[in-house]
Amino acid sequence: MKNDKITPSVETQQEAMKIAKATQKPGQTKEQTKLIAQGIEKGIAQYKKQQKERKRQADKALKKQKRTKQQAQQETAVDQQTAR
Repeated sequence: MKNDKITPSVETQQEAMKIAKATQKPGQTKEQTKLIAQGIEKGIAQYKKQQKERKRQADKALKKQKRTKQQAQQETAVDQQTAR
């Protein structure tokens, strides 16, 4: 299994910090904001991972559908040639 500890990109880190600062409560320390940003980063990483998996599954299904269609066409062509 691959390593689940993926370091988020700089863009993801910046976006997470921006979101954390936007939702910051009065009296919240920098450390708390940093922890919130890390949680947001994890959420973003998990979302991207899920989307990647969904795309991979959709691609697999599409390839399988194309293969099945090609096989059916080839079988039809062979059947027509043998019928002559």
